[in-house]
Amino acid sequence: MEALRAALLGIVQGLTEFLPVSSSGHLELAKFFMGDTSAAEESLLMTVVLHAATALSTIVVFRKDIAEIIRGLFAFKDNEATRFSLKIILSMVPAALVGILLEDTIEGLFDRQIPLVACMLLITGLLLFLADRAKTTDKTVGWKDAILIGIAQAIAILPGISRSGATISSSVLLGIDREKAARFSFLMVVPLILGKMAKDVLDGEFTESPNGLALGIGFTAAFLTGLLACTWMIKLVKNSQLSYFAYYCFAIAALALAAWYF
Repeated sequence: MEALRAALLGIVQGLTEFLPVSSSGHLELAKFFMGDTSAAEESLLMTVVLHAATALSTIVVFRKDIAEIIRGLFAFKDNEATRFSLKIILSMVPAALVGILLEDTIEGLFDRQIPLVACMLLITGLLLFLADRAKTTDKTVGWKDAILIGIAQAIAILPGISRSGATISSSVLLGIDREKAARFSFLMVVPLILGKMAKDVLDGEFTESPNGLALGIGFTAAFLTGLLACTWMIKLVKNSQLSYFAYYCFAIAALALAAWYF
């Protein structure tokens, strides 16, 4: 039973980390429908492992881009690679500040707050619907754009607001090329995920006894589905097919509210 639960959570995390439907919101809904009554800190270890898996899948898909970013940072030259690297760093600042300053408040939102998740999914759906109808986009990410996209990522800390949905939609609405928007969105989250994981490990806030088999199954499921979802999402954004996910978010929000109240 524990292995099946781990596999389901891994699949949910792997798919929803990249598809614009909110991984955090879906994990909360999955726990709700599976009757998982554990406190947020009790499932922290599994959460960290699942995020590690999706971070690794992002690194695998964008390994060439990440290598270019690293070279840009250590080149100490004013070139395109260096500027792109600095924009990635700049975009991380809002979410990092929110995570540090409002950590306790944020953790309180991840405790089966189903009505909140449903409302945020509605907002995610609206953003996707608007982005899919945006005019032709051909800009690259500018300095101001990096800050605004970073703010969108900070807001997406809320369960139910899709991080990829918020950042990609914001990018497209700012006039940025769709493929560049997806690339920037996925790359900007990797350092934040790794940083959050490192903080959780160093804080030693794990209260449950580790189940190696369940953790391994969850990691594998999240990694493999993450690879597929990340690659698929880039194609969907490029082909302006975000409205399908908007309708999905609306439907899941309605289902969640109905299940919660009735």
